Amino acid sequence: MTDNTTFSNLKALYHTFGCKLNFAETSTIARRLGERGVRRVSGSETPDLIIVNTCSVTELADKKCRQAIHSFHRRYPAAAIIVTGCYAQLKADDIAAMPGVAVVAGAERKMDLDQFIDRFLSERQPVREVSEWADIVTFRPSCSRGDRTRFFLKVQDGCDYWCTYCTIPRARGRSRSGTIPELVDQARRAADEGGREIVITGVNIGDFGKGRDDTFLDLIRELDKVEGILRYRISSIEPNLLTEEIIDRVAESRAFMPHFHIPLQAGSDEVLRLMRRHYDTALFRSRIEYIRRRIPDAFIGVDLIVGARGETPELFEQSRAFVDSLDISRLHVFPYSERPGTRALELAGAVEPAEKHRRTGIMLRLSEAKWADFAGRFAGTRRPVLLEHPKDRPEAPMSGFTDNYLRVEVAGAGPELDNTIVGVELGAVNAAEEKLNGTLAQQTEP
Repeated sequence: MTDNTTFSNLKALYHTFGCKLNFAETSTIARRLGERGVRRVSGSETPDLIIVNTCSVTELADKKCRQAIHSFHRRYPAAAIIVTGCYAQLKADDIAAMPGVAVVAGAERKMDLDQFIDRFLSERQPVREVSEWADIVTFRPSCSRGDRTRFFLKVQDGCDYWCTYCTIPRARGRSRSGTIPELVDQARRAADEGGREIVITGVNIGDFGKGRDDTFLDLIRELDKVEGILRYRISSIEPNLLTEEIIDRVAESRAFMPHFHIPLQAGSDEVLRLMRRHYDTALFRSRIEYIRRRIPDAFIGVDLIVGARGETPELFEQSRAFVDSLDISRLHVFPYSERPGTRALELAGAVEPAEKHRRTGIMLRLSEAKWADFAGRFAGTRRPVLLEHPKDRPEAPMSGFTDNYLRVEVAGAGPELDNTIVGVELGAVNAAEEKLNGTLAQQTEP
């Protein structure tokens, strides 16, 4: 590798698709390049490098990635486009053939982008670095804030579940995770940098410690001890891995927030079987009910796929009725997407696009009702809110999230309170924008 003079005066534009894990990794990439002299573009500056961190969870995600790459090349024809992430892992040859693409790096190589950019700048030849999915076994740590108030701590990567509809195991490789001491150290460094909230991210975080003696429960116990971090949030965790012991730990925790995100994917046992999920509706219901007993105020977000192969109208109605019966806070609804190389393509019973669209609308309306009901329970109460100043809209009012993940626009809060937890009196519910109005309480929360 050459010295930092290779990167002197280079300006980079970063664009991220997909999950919180991708955002965390993009921030780490930006920091590594920044340490070598690359700075982010500002205002109307023209970038020399464009780093695109891609997603491939659906065909629509693939399409958006392709469109973005083409658009960037049209706008900045002289820029070197560097593409990494899940789409790059799965479709490296297709991406390498696109105009303007200088580097394609697969899932395991994204933290080596500085080396690949170095090589491209030295040789002016395209670089393609993609490992076979079975060889993706290295855990590459990431804990970054980027432009956000909260930090994202990557604790696990990869997945061994092989659900029939999913390409993630081929895109992210085998399940592996960091060690508790290194992750605790990263959380301490985040606190030293002024971090107040950390979102724990990964592909299948409940699988943390697989192949070792430690577990996800052990990890959250140790993270809870880190001074300076006032809030942790657990990103998506599989219901079969969300144990009662983990829920108990959150209920008793100093800093873990009353907030869960749990993938259901289908409210029909037959569809869950076709998907090769690792639980049934009875287990899922038991997890929701246990959370409500232990943490009544908890926000519970649920992922749901509609229109999967084999989901007949009768099975969809079962799924709708099951979801309607759950005391949850919000749905994240995804229409099923055909993915090349998945076992789902071997199943009969494909659902027409128009019918998938109809079912998606039904579930989205159900989600709106669930959110409005949950948010309405807290109108007129006081909750702690971590305030954020919108960097792209300096004239906008301060806003933030309560401990139980309700977005609040706060009157009477100035930018000096950015990244501060304050007491807020919650007022009217704005269901259309999924937020509440609030006013600054007299006394700041500790």
